[in-house]
Parts: sequence; structure tokens; C-alpha cells
Amino acid sequence: MLESKEQIVAGKKSWSELTGGQKAAIILAGAVEFGLKVAALVDLYRRDREEVRGPKAVWAVAQAVNFFGPVSYFMFGRRR
Repeated sequence: MLESKEQIVAGKKSWSELTGGQKAAIILAGAVEFGLKVAALVDLYRRDREEVRGPKAVWAVAQAVNFFGPVSYFMFGRRR
């Protein structure tokens, strides 16, 4: 199937145009991101305020930022 000029310029494909490997990679990335968010939120919920750098509410909202929210929480948000 030939792509239209707009699709080529934008570089966008529909789900049905992706290969099996591309679909699997997208699903895996989504599952990893979801798992990180859940782990970060559970860890945040279980920790006392004194064990978290900054307000817990801010870290909870930061989880909405793709991979960066949970990763930044695990790297910088917890006190050891």
C-alpha cells in the first residue's frame, strides 16, 4: 500500500501498519512505564514524610510525566 505524502512527511503509521515487533515494543514500553508508576506510587504511599525529599503530593503528580516521573522519584525523591 502506498503512503500518502502527508503520512510520509509526518512519519505516522496506523496500528495496523506496524510490524509485529513494533507492536510488541510499544506494548512492552507501556507495561514497563505502568509498572514503574505503580511501584513509585506504592513506595511513596508507604513511606513517611520524613523519608521523602519534598512534598509527597508533588511526587505523586510527577508520576504523570512518562518514564521521567517515576525514575526521578526513585533517583532523587527518596531519602536513604
